[in-house]
Amino acid sequence: MNPSEPVSAPAPAGAPVIELDGLRVKFGSKEILKGLSGALSGRSIGLLGPNGAGKTTLLHTLLGFHPPADGTARVFGWDIRRDFRQIRRLAGYMPENECFVAGMSAIRLTRLLAEITGLPAGVALERSHEALTWAGLGEARYRPVGTYSLGMRQSFKLAQAIVHGPQLLILDEPTNGLDPPARQRMIRLIREIRDSGHTRILLSTHLLRDAEELCDEVIILKAGAIASVCDLEQERQANRKFIELEIRGDAEPFLELAEHRGCECAVTGKGRIKMVLPEGVEIRDLFALAAGREIQIRRLNYKRDSLQDIFLKAMENGHGSLQA
Repeated sequence: MNPSEPVSAPAPAGAPVIELDGLRVKFGSKEILKGLSGALSGRSIGLLGPNGAGKTTLLHTLLGFHPPADGTARVFGWDIRRDFRQIRRLAGYMPENECFVAGMSAIRLTRLLAEITGLPAGVALERSHEALTWAGLGEARYRPVGTYSLGMRQSFKLAQAIVHGPQLLILDEPTNGLDPPARQRMIRLIREIRDSGHTRILLSTHLLRDAEELCDEVIILKAGAIASVCDLEQERQANRKFIELEIRGDAEPFLELAEHRGCECAVTGKGRIKMVLPEGVEIRDLFALAAGREIQIRRLNYKRDSLQDIFLKAMENGHGSLQA
């Protein structure tokens, strides 16, 4: 059995992963989330923003820990005001802070948490063994979690979050404090869950490289409001008219033909060209031009904005809107 394979009741068909409908959250007189609206449907959604932007508050609100002051949100169509118990059955949560009971072994605690989600005792125990072994803790699963290293505790938090086969996995800073090898192992495990197709992911992180490696959609918060939202795959597609080429052969006739087709060209080094393609000219046309002049295109790269560029623009431009 795959440790991330769902065993809970299926989510409503066709519903977006997360819908935000004028969601406001206050702590006392201070407004933390300021009327968030929109819909998110990606396989893996990144939640980004500086410290204090409201990321963890949004996660806790989706799980029913904080009641909205106004508006609401839905997870797979289930309303957080009315259906928080159903949402908790569908969701797995890996918190940023420690979540173990002192003195309890990993297998005992994971089994307990699996039973709390509604799994029968036998199934809970079986899946606990599977989840801990999958997370790399098979040999240490009978040890108290309090004796684990930081990397092992992070792996335990991931294992307990997926033990019941959630349909939404909520991760709050999953690579926080990890050394490079441990971070790569965590990224590999999360990617494996994402690519299984069983579970959607909502990843809150301050590390842009984590989001860029794992997410296909990001929402950026600033001071409790939406600063930007980006479909990373669409962003990559939109920037595919700016390319960098490395060629072998006489560049002059190739450049003349490309410019005659409306391309903007600049030579940046021996055999290296930057080019902007006009509408109607595709990559295959460049290969045809090159072949006609016995020129080899040895390398071709698309230029696109990095997630860092997108994030900095969002912080600079202020509040944006998330379109459903």
